[in-house]
Amino acid sequence: MSEECDEPNQSQGGVAFLLAQLGAHAAARFADRVAELDLTPAQAGLLRMIAVSPGLSQQTYAARLGTPPSRFVVLVDTLQGRNLVERRRGSPDRRSYALHLTGDGERLMGEMGAVGMAHEGDLCAALTASERSALRGMLARIAEQQGLTPGVHPGYRRPAG
Repeated sequence: MSEECDEPNQSQGGVAFLLAQLGAHAAARFADRVAELDLTPAQAGLLRMIAVSPGLSQQTYAARLGTPPSRFVVLVDTLQGRNLVERRRGSPDRRSYALHLTGDGERLMGEMGAVGMAHEGDLCAALTASERSALRGMLARIAEQQGLTPGVHPGYRRPAG
């Protein structure tokens, strides 16, 4: 184990504390930002997942998010009611439904991209481009070592409270 993790600066906390502190702050700020688009973080996350991997079954998206099926159905119903996603009969299993973004959903993804870039820019304003790249690489290694699913916030695995 490295000394940096063993001997935290007592005034700021250790690496784990700072990650938790910044993670909570970043999540709260992101929730505020996507609320301006009339979205919850879970809705934004699902839209992003569909945009990156369109046409998968509802069951596949729910499993990737680690979301209970009952919660997932409500999430999709809400987005479908806003004409942001559509369910299409699956192939070859016509009993299942594949999810796709609608035109409105694609337009909203463009807005979310701008929101995400502004969010990251604000959070990382104290870093140079080189430092930001190095930090991203280190955090990605930690996330991989911890077995986290890339691109999926672990908060989706908990029931809404």
